[in-house]
Amino acid sequence: MEKKKRYLVTSALPYANGPLHIGHLAGAYLTADTYVKYLRLKGEDVFYICGSDEHGAAITLRAKNEGISPQEIVDKYHNQIKTSFEQLGFDFDIYHRTSSDIHRDTAQDFFKTLDDKGIFNVERSEQYYDEEYKQFLADRYITGECPKCSHPSAYGDQCENCGSSLSPTELINPVSTLSGKSPILKETEHYYLPLDESQDWVSEWLERGLDDGVEQHDVSEWKKHVLGQCTSWLKEGLKPRAMTRDLDWGVPVPGKPGKVLYVWMDAPIGYVSAAKQWALDHNKSWELYWKETDTKLVHFIGKDNIVFHCIIFPILLKLHGGFVLPDNVPANEFMNLESKKISTSRNWAVWVHEYIESYPERLDDLRYVLTSIAPESKDAEFTWLDYQARVNNELVAILGNFVNRSVVLTHKYYEGEIPDVELKAEDNHFLNKAQEFVQQIEQDIEAYRFRSAQAAMMSIARIGNKYLADEEPWKQIKTDPERVKQILRTAIDLCACLSMVCHPFLPNTGVKLRRMLGAEAHSWPTTYSEYSTMRSGKLAQTEMLFSKVEDQLVEDETNRLQSSKEIIEEPKTNYVEFEDFGKMDFRVGEILSAEKHPDADKLLVLKVQNEDKVHTIVSGIAQQFSPEEVTGKKVCFLANLSPKKLRGILSEGMILMAENEAGELAFLEPSKAMPAGAKVS
Repeated sequence: MEKKKRYLVTSALPYANGPLHIGHLAGAYLTADTYVKYLRLKGEDVFYICGSDEHGAAITLRAKNEGISPQEIVDKYHNQIKTSFEQLGFDFDIYHRTSSDIHRDTAQDFFKTLDDKGIFNVERSEQYYDEEYKQFLADRYITGECPKCSHPSAYGDQCENCGSSLSPTELINPVSTLSGKSPILKETEHYYLPLDESQDWVSEWLERGLDDGVEQHDVSEWKKHVLGQCTSWLKEGLKPRAMTRDLDWGVPVPGKPGKVLYVWMDAPIGYVSAAKQWALDHNKSWELYWKETDTKLVHFIGKDNIVFHCIIFPILLKLHGGFVLPDNVPANEFMNLESKKISTSRNWAVWVHEYIESYPERLDDLRYVLTSIAPESKDAEFTWLDYQARVNNELVAILGNFVNRSVVLTHKYYEGEIPDVELKAEDNHFLNKAQEFVQQIEQDIEAYRFRSAQAAMMSIARIGNKYLADEEPWKQIKTDPERVKQILRTAIDLCACLSMVCHPFLPNTGVKLRRMLGAEAHSWPTTYSEYSTMRSGKLAQTEMLFSKVEDQLVEDETNRLQSSKEIIEEPKTNYVEFEDFGKMDFRVGEILSAEKHPDADKLLVLKVQNEDKVHTIVSGIAQQFSPEEVTGKKVCFLANLSPKKLRGILSEGMILMAENEAGELAFLEPSKAMPAGAKVS
């Protein structure tokens, strides 16, 4: 495809309901910042956008838990997150926020444009409602069992265990996160986006890269797991999705008091409103990046946002008209920590602001390690022992060692004056080999292979060490001092190359190295003959690039993780009054028959005998039990649970199960002598 003239790069807007942790950095931010820094060194026209997502249920939940207003929550965490990014050296052109006036106006105008076109269907439907709090429940105010993987704590919009997109009514045994009680269904009115009407277009756009028959992007460049998740969604068939919510925190729906825009009709438009704010601040054109077809739009996100950035947002942009569509969405998978999933609620995380405060001199260390293990195609794991090994064995022993030896020897033999001599053919051959790694870095970054790109950068330092070890200038200075001039001139030129190519990965290190080299040029090397132009003729004072990570740091951080986990309060018990418990009718039942749910692989439809009545119960146990295994079993079940439709079948109860830490289920089986209908008390 023809090369685009400019780049528009976005990183997913982080929720302003808590601090950043290393999983966030590894997911959507380090890769984007590396990409942008590389493009800028190449002299490309690139516009990098990010900002805080300050609406949605997660914000109001945090505010309720802390007893303060949503605005206080977003102000606190917006500033903290923004500061963390700045300290880590991120190159955002603007870090905006969705609580701003310009965002509200932009999102409302976007909504009104679609509404004026007649895009939305206004429908009345039943939504979950918390009777105790007297409010409708947004997706994240509801948890329950995932109908697809049986995870017990899926949200109303998504299961974070299997990544499936959900709607609240699909959850099995839903619970309100406000009151801890089962919500009721209550009628309300919302604006629905008919995603199903865009199924053919978005399928063609994703599967072939075509928009109205015109090639928009190269599908072969997209990650397999990104396309795989989208294909799974499309196979199930797109369904209309409500674009409004009954909440009091968010972008108000024009002319509809008490309703706000759905987060995915709000947050991604934050990319547009941020561009508008930047344009106002700098007297620039935001439309040049958002509306000109020769712009390459790239969204960097985590895998939990794939379908929203690859299906819903492109459909919104297409239906609105006039906007460029994403050229690529290189989503990363998840980062785990010390063999466990990162958990903010259990404080099992490495918090970015705490790391910066504790180790301000080790910011590049963190960037390097997270890029080395980036979850580009599968989940990855951070451990403090691996962190120590990578810093000590790679940053210190390879990159730091090569630069230090080259600079120290030049100071020692020539008082920092870089020898101005002609190089031998073998020296030029060596520098040309280094340039091959530079070209590999280019290819890898442009294909979003950042782990490989950083490894190629380190290979340049690795061959530099081998060059010095082979040439042994500390020995030849006695026998062939003229040759030593060529050796150290070559080594310093390689340091100049490294000062540029390390910048996207290790920006602070690049600054130190260029300072030592007295470098004024700041551009990507296209040939090895340019290396000498990226330095002055005399070296400045030597600086230590990296320091070893001692065992004490690993021990301190490991202990901190364990202790922070131990002091977290156990989840507060939602005590049940005896009167409430007395309302529950637990019975012995006999499973007369069982069959797979026709529309859900994880569900079984059971017929359960209770005295003279047979209950239909939809249960998420099909992953662990076949229909044949459960037929004829005596079980305990809740007989008076409010009936609810689960994937189209009315369920009239709930089977009681036990679950161990491995997620294995077991029936609570009464004595065979107990007849069906016997009361459990």
